[in-house]
Amino acid sequence: MDDTEPLPSLNSSYAPTALGNHRVSEEEDSEDQGPLVSLLPKDSSGPLAMRYSPDDSYSLVYIIFFLMGIGSLLPWNFFITAKHYWLYKLSNSTSQGGGEEQRSDLGDYFESYLAIASTVPSVLCLILNYVLVNRLSSNVRILTSLGVILLVFVVTTVLVKVDVSHCRTQFFFGTLASVAVVSGASNLFSGSVFGISGHFPMRISQALISGQGMGGTLSAVASIVDLAVAKDVTNSALVYFLTADFIILLCIIAYLLLPKLAYSRYYMEAAGRTSAERMSDGEAAGTGSGVSIPPLQPILRKTWVLGLSVFYVFCVSIMVFPAVSSGIQSVNKDSGSPWTTTYFVPLTSFLVYNVADFCGRQATFWLQVPGPTSRVLPALVLCRSVMVPLLMFCNYQPRDHLHTVLFAQDAYPVVFNCLLGLTNGYLGTLPMIYGPKVVPRELTEATGVVMSFFLTLGLAVGSSFSVLIVHYI
Repeated sequence: MDDTEPLPSLNSSYAPTALGNHRVSEEEDSEDQGPLVSLLPKDSSGPLAMRYSPDDSYSLVYIIFFLMGIGSLLPWNFFITAKHYWLYKLSNSTSQGGGEEQRSDLGDYFESYLAIASTVPSVLCLILNYVLVNRLSSNVRILTSLGVILLVFVVTTVLVKVDVSHCRTQFFFGTLASVAVVSGASNLFSGSVFGISGHFPMRISQALISGQGMGGTLSAVASIVDLAVAKDVTNSALVYFLTADFIILLCIIAYLLLPKLAYSRYYMEAAGRTSAERMSDGEAAGTGSGVSIPPLQPILRKTWVLGLSVFYVFCVSIMVFPAVSSGIQSVNKDSGSPWTTTYFVPLTSFLVYNVADFCGRQATFWLQVPGPTSRVLPALVLCRSVMVPLLMFCNYQPRDHLHTVLFAQDAYPVVFNCLLGLTNGYLGTLPMIYGPKVVPRELTEATGVVMSFFLTLGLAVGSSFSVLIVHYI
């Protein structure tokens, strides 16, 4: 092979994507196992010695990681899809016990500030996660972050029935502070879980990312059901946040169950042995203190294109979702129909986007094209830039500066949100699952954290631009 175009080494956990759960024998002809296995190193000490690995009985480990994927993005999704509740709390009609929300500056810019409050601390927590990846066990990081998320959501649930009409500004900043804490903990959790999923076959990483998409879908469905069932907005929000409390608690129970399953225990113990060997090698070389933080340069050398792809995918998405997409109103709103007033935004913005996003993520289970070294992947990522002006020129209201509406039909935001979600799910998932597989096995967990950092950095930058876009419109 030409040295000028080196193919990144693929650690052996990349192989089971093509092979399913089948156990691999090193004596088998690599040509019979497909191109992925033929690229793997013949190292008997590595995970290729999987001929004794157990099966994932009843796909329990897949389901657990899918559930933890739901839990990792569920707090953010539950906050942003409770749009009617936040508008009610921040409006001038709260003291009247209901009624039509009156416009306020706090409500107009709440979602943009919500995005900023969630992503900036997330970046800091992912940096902390990278520093702690070899110093603090994944169990401590994951269970602590889940405990913090549950605590904040319980407080948020209690505040649903508290009258804040005389302290809306304090409630506004208190909510942003809660979002900041939850987002930091959520990213510590998701970065840690994605890191340990890198030690598993790729189907497990895919399960985690698909679960994140399902978290958004569940929150959108729950929001619509609550709007339909509960006539009072506070009763609706109470049931809504109680649902989030239950799912987070379920994630804690599921993670505690993970080490008891033979399939997950096999890969987690193998990862533990690799870490122990790396630490002992460092101590033998007299660099014991230097191995606490994983080396960043070899990770970036292999994954910088994939990382930038993840960054730009989520940067573009958060620019317009939900700050712009949830402000697009039906052109037939004056008809008074509940479908064009109450349900239009939850259906056309949140539900359509999240279902499409989940479908895009799930599609990577069967189709992984383009590959990790293809130039087509970053090219497709750049093409998503067109989604920003398309949604800006839909019927976003109120329009204070950009008065032109080019797409004055209700079908347009549905189509655009669907495309935004599909491309976000598919093009965002591929580089995320490729990243930990193109580095040496001992850097797998750290690479998972780095890829999560690129994702969150994209959200942070995109959320900053979303404020400018909303102001410009």
